[in-house]
Amino acid sequence: MAFLTLGIESSCDETAVAIVEDGSRVRSNIILSQAEHSVFGGVVPEIASRKHVVSIGPIFKRSLSEAGLELSEIDLIAATRGPGLIGCLLVGLNFARGLSLATGKPLVAVNHLEGHIAANSLACVDLDSHHLTLLISGGHTLLVEVRGTGDYHVLGETRDDAVGEAFDKVAKLVGLGYPGGAKIDQLAKSGNPKAIRFPRPMRHSGDYDFSYSGLKTAVALHWNSLSDTQKQSDIADVVASFQEAAVDILAQKTIDAAEELNISAVTLAGGVAANSRLRTLLAEKLEKRGIKFYFPQLDLCTDNAAMIAAAGYFQYRLRGASKMDIDSQPALRLGQ
Repeated sequence: MAFLTLGIESSCDETAVAIVEDGSRVRSNIILSQAEHSVFGGVVPEIASRKHVVSIGPIFKRSLSEAGLELSEIDLIAATRGPGLIGCLLVGLNFARGLSLATGKPLVAVNHLEGHIAANSLACVDLDSHHLTLLISGGHTLLVEVRGTGDYHVLGETRDDAVGEAFDKVAKLVGLGYPGGAKIDQLAKSGNPKAIRFPRPMRHSGDYDFSYSGLKTAVALHWNSLSDTQKQSDIADVVASFQEAAVDILAQKTIDAAEELNISAVTLAGGVAANSRLRTLLAEKLEKRGIKFYFPQLDLCTDNAAMIAAAGYFQYRLRGASKMDIDSQPALRLGQ
């Protein structure tokens, strides 16, 4: 008999509810993104949390309707505990707690980062439980050895800016607006990635940590040195060259780790996993080395509730339900 998990995600500016069957089959995955933050150049926490309050009820009902289910048929409720914005996290976790108390269904509080890792289980049915994950987003840049459910070894992380943050800040710098990752990815296709040799900080540092503040500064210095006419003519080359430097660092570190640890499969996770150039570059380099490469479909790269439902299902099988008084943790780390 199928085991149905209802997942809730509200860690930042997406209100999302999903239903996943047996931790692998998505029955519904409703995501509402908050476009109103674009005028501010970034997420405003107070606006985001208020929007979650208004949206979560209707999104919950839509998710059940799309799956063709009643709440009584759900077996488990999973919600993001952290990391994220505290006001946003509280909305989703308290909504899940209310559903659990009202129905008697068990509750699992999920680490958002574990959710991103679990997204690959929804897209890759033959993925080995032991693999390497590059988890990249606006707030995180992590290289993780996944040894099994709940067993993670962080090999490296950013020492300053996350790679997604660098994409957003460069996009804002050149006038593409926020959020900027997808816009840079699209515009870079018409530019020359070799036009400007931007630095690759820590590419050969001997460890698996990352740094993106220096690359972001180098782009800003170059951009500010251009005339208005040059900016108009060179923008595609600038963003293509920036993107090439950013993903080159990610790819090299990932390959080095996979070879050193003799790992046979690599996955991508997080919003920047949607970047087409990174997918192409890693696919080419990993194929040459006989290493399998997996990545989620685009709607499972962004913050979504299907990944939270999947992670919650596996967590429940491993450790059981969470305590009802479990709290939100905005600075929660992977493995906590």
